[in-house]
Amino acid sequence: MFYLLANAESFDLGKISVYNQPETICFFFFEKHSGCFSGGGSTNIICIMSHDYKDIISLENLHEAWREFVADKKNKKDVGEFSISLSENIYELHLDLKNKTYIHSEYEAFSINDPKPRSIHKAIVRDRLLHHAIYRVIYPYFDSRFIYDSYSCRELKGTHRAIKRFRDFARKASKNHGRTCWVLKCDIRKFFASIDHEILQAILKRHAVDKDTLWLIEKVVESFNSTKVGKGLPLGNLTSQLLVNIYMNEFDQYVKHELKARYYIRYADDFVFLSDKKKELESILVLVGNFLNNKLTLSLHPDKVYIKTLASGVDFLGWVHFPYHRILRTATRRKMFRRLAETDKEETRQSYLGMLKHGNGYKLTGKIINR
Repeated sequence: MFYLLANAESFDLGKISVYNQPETICFFFFEKHSGCFSGGGSTNIICIMSHDYKDIISLENLHEAWREFVADKKNKKDVGEFSISLSENIYELHLDLKNKTYIHSEYEAFSINDPKPRSIHKAIVRDRLLHHAIYRVIYPYFDSRFIYDSYSCRELKGTHRAIKRFRDFARKASKNHGRTCWVLKCDIRKFFASIDHEILQAILKRHAVDKDTLWLIEKVVESFNSTKVGKGLPLGNLTSQLLVNIYMNEFDQYVKHELKARYYIRYADDFVFLSDKKKELESILVLVGNFLNNKLTLSLHPDKVYIKTLASGVDFLGWVHFPYHRILRTATRRKMFRRLAETDKEETRQSYLGMLKHGNGYKLTGKIINR
């Protein structure tokens, strides 16, 4: 739980909102003239995170984290071995955290093609349990601070809502398709591998995260380094998904409050700006590149940044978007049929059929059904 506090004279009791999480109720008190809390306006509100280190490491939270973690992993060998002495293992973890003798273990590294090659680093069960314990306590606070149009790894967000938002923004930017809609599409080069540990810790400190929680997050963050010491977060950690959003929230806030970009969507390291003015997007591109490089030590991918018209087709989140329809990206289509050839699970088939409902995929739907 956390509270937003402000001068009592600034409260507008008609604007009290409640944010619900499992076993958590968070109260948001908005200033009278502040507008939308996570979208704009003045921010003379102090946000205090009432959960701290003892809530993360409590036996209750560790057991709840286990129930969430194990939900879809009961048949995994390492999970089964950990669960044989579950109570003892959780209590031992609790004591290590309480005494601050906890040490994060090494990762198991392997590669996948999704569709491009990616290096995944898998932590042992004990560490993954801790990741869940950290996540479930601090996520509600940070999620409330994110802008509306950040869609990666957030509850009630995801790719389907992001592409729907893209369609809505395209319609608005083009004045109901009465004008040419231009799209600036950007991608960050080696995103997870480029996250700077020191900058991340500084961001967390600004959010008044208590020193013991900072110590614990630092243990998790510094358990992994990419090609350079002090750089990188591992693909595969639940905490990494939240931490990269915390990191990129600095950029999101800059885009909304400094650039005042109206039509902006971000999903992890993929983001787009839409406008009916090409020159506006050209100016934004320069400013965006400078901010990412100077403030976050991130760089745009030189081969994946472009400005083009929506009518020519814009590749975003697995779909190629046009003014009145969208089609599945070629690489996504190939991955789908390759996956279907590897498995006969009905749930996989139904998952792809459901995905195709979000675009013009009736021909592909027919091919899947006829298989």
